[in-house]
Amino acid sequence: MGKLQRNRVWMSWTFVLIPTLFIITFYFYPMIQAFWISLHTGTGVNLDFTGLDNYRRLFNDQAFITAVKNTFIFFIFQIPLMIILALFFSVLLNQKTLHFKGVFRTLVFLPAITSLVAYSLIFRYLFSNDGVVNQILMFFNFIDDPIFWLGDPFWAKVLIIIAITWRWTGYNMIFYLSALQNIDPGIYEAARIDGASAVQQFFKITIPMLRPVILFTSITSTIGTLQLFDEPMNLTGGGPGNATTTISQYIYNLSFEYTPNFGYAAAVSYSIVVFVLILSAIQFRVGRERK
Repeated sequence: MGKLQRNRVWMSWTFVLIPTLFIITFYFYPMIQAFWISLHTGTGVNLDFTGLDNYRRLFNDQAFITAVKNTFIFFIFQIPLMIILALFFSVLLNQKTLHFKGVFRTLVFLPAITSLVAYSLIFRYLFSNDGVVNQILMFFNFIDDPIFWLGDPFWAKVLIIIAITWRWTGYNMIFYLSALQNIDPGIYEAARIDGASAVQQFFKITIPMLRPVILFTSITSTIGTLQLFDEPMNLTGGGPGNATTTISQYIYNLSFEYTPNFGYAAAVSYSIVVFVLILSAIQFRVGRERK
């Protein structure tokens, strides 16, 4: 092996080893350290090894159970709604006859890059008791009295679902739009010649062709929803009561709001890992069966 070739080999290994070192240092080591901490209990840094006691405590912790219920309510309602809307907008904005497509695509995607603090303040103003949303609903006689969006447990959950859907629909739309542009137009042309309607083309061609992308966005959205923190924290503060507290917010409370209990907080964080693995496995299974 010549000197030049050896230098190339060493250079190749350098490009591989440096990122690997960073991944191990900043991803895998914190994961292992968090699991080790989850086997301890105590306040602050004064931790004592207690084995699986923190994980047993999860099953009797009503605050944790409430957080899990809230998170899964957001998961069950928000993800299907967001995916359906993202599909609708992607198909609509992929039409060749539509003018100003770039403008409309930008407007739909814009919420994904909007400042969280800014849009949270706007949402709190729009959905306040005397806000614009209540005024519009009362003007068209949809309601007689203002809805307490921020003070009622049910409507607070609805507000969180609206906020998440508004923020991330455009983000998922970009994936579907990109996939749609890679579908051969000849397939749709052949379907039209055979007499297939637009609805039949959507369900028989578009959905099957987008299935891998739908699976991808479903899994990433599942992970994001199970880690949901920003919207409940900024819009409702987890209230009223614990009506909108999510698992991630409960982890934050255990670490910084209550008496610091990093061991139990780490155990709660690993519950998210378990939920993600289970739900992702189910989604992969469903996707493979339909393929």
